[in-house]
Amino acid sequence: MAISKTPYTIKKSPNRLNLKPTNFMSRFSFTTISSTSSSFSSSSSESMMEETIKNAKSIIDKWEIDGHSNTGFISIFHETRGEATVFINCVTGLHRVMRFLVSHDLRSEKLSLAQRLMQIAMKRLEREFHLILSDNRDYLEPGSVSSWSSRSSIDSEEDRQLQISVSDVKQSSMIAISNLRLIADTMISCGYGKECIVLYKIIRKSTINEALSHLGIQPYSSSHINKMMINAPHFDDHVKNWLAALQIAVKILFHGEKILCDRIFTSSVRIRDSCFENSTKEGALNLFAFPELIARCKRPKSETIFMMMDLYNSISDIWPEIESIFSNESVSSVKVQALSSLHKLGDSVRTALGQLESSIHKNSSKLTVSDGGIHPLNNSVMTCLSSLSDYGSALSDVIVDDLQFREQTSDEISPPAVSVKLARIILVLLCKLDSKAKFHNYAALSYLFLVNNLHFIIEKVRATNLKFILGEEWITNHEKKLKQYVSSYESMSWNKVISCLPENSLVSPEKVRDCFRRLYSTFGEVYGKQTSWIVVDEKMRDKMKASIANKLVPVYEEFYSKHLMTLGEDERCMKMLMRLSPENMAKYLSELFPGTSAVVRSSWSYSLILPVVSLSHALRSLHFQNT
Repeated sequence: MAISKTPYTIKKSPNRLNLKPTNFMSRFSFTTISSTSSSFSSSSSESMMEETIKNAKSIIDKWEIDGHSNTGFISIFHETRGEATVFINCVTGLHRVMRFLVSHDLRSEKLSLAQRLMQIAMKRLEREFHLILSDNRDYLEPGSVSSWSSRSSIDSEEDRQLQISVSDVKQSSMIAISNLRLIADTMISCGYGKECIVLYKIIRKSTINEALSHLGIQPYSSSHINKMMINAPHFDDHVKNWLAALQIAVKILFHGEKILCDRIFTSSVRIRDSCFENSTKEGALNLFAFPELIARCKRPKSETIFMMMDLYNSISDIWPEIESIFSNESVSSVKVQALSSLHKLGDSVRTALGQLESSIHKNSSKLTVSDGGIHPLNNSVMTCLSSLSDYGSALSDVIVDDLQFREQTSDEISPPAVSVKLARIILVLLCKLDSKAKFHNYAALSYLFLVNNLHFIIEKVRATNLKFILGEEWITNHEKKLKQYVSSYESMSWNKVISCLPENSLVSPEKVRDCFRRLYSTFGEVYGKQTSWIVVDEKMRDKMKASIANKLVPVYEEFYSKHLMTLGEDERCMKMLMRLSPENMAKYLSELFPGTSAVVRSSWSYSLILPVVSLSHALRSLHFQNT
């Protein structure tokens, strides 16, 4: 990301170059970059000091800045570093002379001259430092600094050109940083570190804040967040932007700035920590305050649970980088703020889960699903839980932070807290669905409703990360419960049809006809009620229809074959036989349970009817066989 160049005005103090002796003395309290052995001794030739000062004057006067004109300024780092090296060596030598004179002859005219020359030199270096920082902002951009590692392979001409471009940026960055480090080391060793540091802080803080602004990060407050939430879509977009900006801010901006500070201010850990703190702390604190303000907002937690999980997950994922970049004591408050946001978000997510569980408990709606399909409450809860399961370890961390769950799962063999929590919410849901099943008018429909809804829950678990959270044992146990519901449905629906058939094959013709009439009537009643009932899952639907047909059709076919002659002698029974042959019964059963509630079934009598001639032919064939 390119950061636009912005001119910076450095406020000059009119008294900076007119130092009093006490201030001048304090300049020598800093650690120097030259070894003490190179300092002048009391036996040093006075002519050597004069020569050093004379050479310094010649070089420093050459590069003296006209304070009233910004035109015609040529940097000593303009083309090669040769001029700069000469200038720095001259300043270093001058500083050694000054150190000797300060300790031996504080009132020396040479010291006064050396002081004036040093001030001119420092003013020049200060200007150079400002110029390099300002004019090389693109090369000193954190993104450039933090991505200095070159690509390992070059596969095409396009890759080659990109590699050359990256190398150019890297080289320009390295040159700029090397020059800045040289100036900083020199100014700090000569006792002018404050001027250098102030310049750096002003420019780099502005650079970081400008970059954060370009990323859409703005100053946040509780009132600001509450106002933003009035426009929900706009606020959601802002959160998405923040999530994207976090990665760039931490991994590029802050990481790059730390590298920059470390490489420029190599002579002092304290100074580089101070510079990094000044340039990044304010922006970083504001960045990490955003999630905490959302967690504290008045909006119902259930509406923002996924938003809060996204925020929690993003900070949790990038926490190692946060901890590494802001490891120094001076910026530890940034880590504290990031941790505070994590804890507040975790609290809000746990509150939201508690609200979800409570809302299931309190759901008193007597709304029934007339076709026995999926209840809206079931759909919404399982959709929520399956989506939450995608957060994996982040969700586990949130729930483990719950003290109540830590106590409940303290045993080493206990299941993970997240498993316990989600299993409990599903249990509450199942209990609520069981109570809602009782609102249906028919017991069979109640069980079919439970079949559909429990099967829906099992499949949601099996198809999502809930499978890994709840485990195979949970699925197996609930599949057993599902089979019980299916068995109860079949018993309540179709056992009464089978029970119409005589248990004893040696019954009177009248008893046979009476049994058949009851079976015909009962089958029509049961089937007629179920023409609009559904089984949502296709595989489950086919399995249940096959189970019903296997229990009912063979028994009826045996009765039908054995007593067809007897039934054919009764005109009323003959009409029923025309409609309910074993083949027709199988056909009726195969058309049970449409897949969606949009399909509305009519009376069972619409189905295929065997022609009368076929039935008469069957009766004649049976008569000839008996004779």
